[in-house]
Amino acid sequence: MGDRSMYLTNWNALASLDDEALPLLDAALLIARDEYPDLDTELYAAQVQAHADALRDEVAAIEPSALKMAAINRHLFVELGYSGNHDEYYDPRNSYLNQVLDRRLGNPISLALVQMEVARRLGIPLDGVSFPGHFLVRLPVDGGLLVMDPFNGGRPLAVEELRERARPHLGEPPDDKVLLQILSPAPNRAILVRVLRNLHGLYAEAGEWDRAARSIDRVLTLTPEQPDAVRDRGMAYLELGYLPGARQDLAHYLQLAPEAGDVDQVRERLIHASASRTVLH
Repeated sequence: MGDRSMYLTNWNALASLDDEALPLLDAALLIARDEYPDLDTELYAAQVQAHADALRDEVAAIEPSALKMAAINRHLFVELGYSGNHDEYYDPRNSYLNQVLDRRLGNPISLALVQMEVARRLGIPLDGVSFPGHFLVRLPVDGGLLVMDPFNGGRPLAVEELRERARPHLGEPPDDKVLLQILSPAPNRAILVRVLRNLHGLYAEAGEWDRAARSIDRVLTLTPEQPDAVRDRGMAYLELGYLPGARQDLAHYLQLAPEAGDVDQVRERLIHASASRTVLH
């Protein structure tokens, strides 16, 4: 991967990597460093490695991959006490990996990330799944898939439960073909974008527009020219009173998505931004 230290501090260098080379753990810690600038990324990377090292001999002695995964889940979710934060699901700390490792609390995608990173260090090809609603993980086993819910202790999910979980988002339970498509592995870049979008949504809902703008700007660093992200950054800039940035992003969104359902609303906001004057503080 080249000089790893460069990717731990430089978003543009990180974003230039192909998806296969994009280091999931390092990038997740870089997201956390935006909120916690003094964060020691090496310390937290070592903590994940320590989780894997503690399991290495036990997992090596187990043959079936499903049982290897059961040992990993027992260590993470029972012995170490990682769990889904059901009481404060929308706490932004659930999305920052340093806080997840410190508090042993997280949301589905952050817990999946810990689970995946530990499993992969033990040679187990655990992948994330951008399932509708809650993020899941999957492991190929005996010609099929073992799908697990990291938010609920890594519990395996049967096919019928997966269909029912997807039903509210699709309007009907998916057939086998659609379900397999939904269960496709999520690329690292898509996982990081989902973390950042979660943060953007939380901060926008709370009116913390500086953090909302920061989160969605990181999305655009990883996936340039994404229309919804361009629009969302423009809206955040507008709320912050940064009118040149708002005008540029909202106009660009109208060029990127001229047929989108919200173009009239965005055009109205652009007119408002163009008619306003930038106030310098």
